[in-house]
Amino acid sequence: MKYMLYAGLAVAASLSTQSIASEPLAAITAIKADKTLLTDIEYTGKQLVAVGKHGTVITSVDAKDWQQASVPTQVLLTAVTFNGSERGWACGHDATIINTTDGGANWQLQQVNTQLDKPCLDILFTTEQHGFAVGAYGMFYETTDGGENWQKRFLDSLLFTEDQEYLNDLKGSDPDAYEAETASILPHFNRIVATGNKLMLVGEMGLLAHSTDDGKTWQRDEEIYMGSFFAYASDERGEEIVAGLRGNIFSRHPDGQWQQIDNNKTATVNSIIKAAENHWLLLANSGVIFHYINDQLTVEQLADGKAILDAVIFDKQLIMASENGIKVKGMAR
Repeated sequence: MKYMLYAGLAVAASLSTQSIASEPLAAITAIKADKTLLTDIEYTGKQLVAVGKHGTVITSVDAKDWQQASVPTQVLLTAVTFNGSERGWACGHDATIINTTDGGANWQLQQVNTQLDKPCLDILFTTEQHGFAVGAYGMFYETTDGGENWQKRFLDSLLFTEDQEYLNDLKGSDPDAYEAETASILPHFNRIVATGNKLMLVGEMGLLAHSTDDGKTWQRDEEIYMGSFFAYASDERGEEIVAGLRGNIFSRHPDGQWQQIDNNKTATVNSIIKAAENHWLLLANSGVIFHYINDQLTVEQLADGKAILDAVIFDKQLIMASENGIKVKGMAR
């Protein structure tokens, strides 16, 4: 999702709440918390919730006045998700996962592993109890109890054939080396998305994978590009769009093949949202917003040139989480 961008900005086994090695520090209260690096934003149905640098979580009911939440960590938070208006989860560096039961005002620590030194990059709950957290080097956690316990999984079905054979040989001959290899042999999982009939996982080295059984098993899709994907979206008609590094964007109609979209703007795409029927917004680095309308791509660029990490449409405005905090832009009627 945003792993490479964070590095560029220079901001940067089963685990449960009992696995916490040391007590993390609470996020520092900031006067202008809405002006710091913000990496993700959601609308819960009642209010906006954005997360970002140093454990910052901010909420607003009008996109004008923002309140900072009580958060038990200072790590860079990379993603936030809600299931309903009150229950939410966020994840970040050190495999940190936090949750809220009051719409985002107060958060509790569910998991952290400072020794792992890997960021969680996206988080998704398909029900109030069933969720997934994914990240660097094939990080994949699953919970079936609302995040009270997170089980670590190794998705060996997403390995290339030669890597599967290598690990199978290593598992019998050198168990310690096998454990070490499984910690880094998979690509970064940058985004996990629930569609109408499947889960999609996209990431490094052109990874596209899907699950049709609620995450129990995963299969690689066809390879269409060997760079990193950070964003994926689909709609109720089955239209799909995936994008990532250096402005590489692909779309697919139902039952069709992936087609690369002509684009001479090389800004890395971080997120994709639906603006209207047949109108996608792709939020990118350097203040770039790609508009994909009826199979045609146009580009606009914000004057400040700051990376846009995510956005939501609220009250006929585009509310953006950016490298420079909250940005608000009116939407055309």
